[in-house]
Amino acid sequence: MNLAMKRKKTKGRQKIPMQKIENKNALLTTFSKRRKGLFKKASEVVTECDVDIGIMMISPSGKPHSFFHPTVDAIVSRFQNPDMQLSEGIRLDATTARNRVNQLKTRLEELDAIEDALFAQTFFYDQMAETQQKSSWESIEQLDADELIINEAWLRDTNFKICHRLSQLKIGASSSLGRESFGI
Repeated sequence: MNLAMKRKKTKGRQKIPMQKIENKNALLTTFSKRRKGLFKKASEVVTECDVDIGIMMISPSGKPHSFFHPTVDAIVSRFQNPDMQLSEGIRLDATTARNRVNQLKTRLEELDAIEDALFAQTFFYDQMAETQQKSSWESIEQLDADELIINEAWLRDTNFKICHRLSQLKIGASSSLGRESFGI
């Protein structure tokens, strides 16, 4: 037995026998998680393989759920007749949908990068604050009036720049959301 096997304290992922879940709450929870996982996998297949996908299902509570890419019409038309050329309108809708998905993915990547940068910056400042000694506060007390005024101006300027940048990011995010709700 190798060293890694000796250290293992948990059973890890266990294979669960496939059978109907009788508990209603557990059933709905499992369905919701599985549906999200299935839709995520479908989205990954679309991205990695550049394919069209359509999934329709009815939940145990009777609610319909679907995932179509690029559009319902494109999927249904191709499914009904795989050799048929799509109409100009359906092709245009599909192209528009693909472009919009790509724009949203790019925006999501940008926001993820901003979030990562802010996290790193916060971590840096937290680390800096932890390692900073009490003497830094004592050194502030040693500043004369002119030096305090200069530091105060710098802090106000920095605060203004941070607030302004945050507003720009919020406007960009809300305009992105606004375009989505209007189908732009």
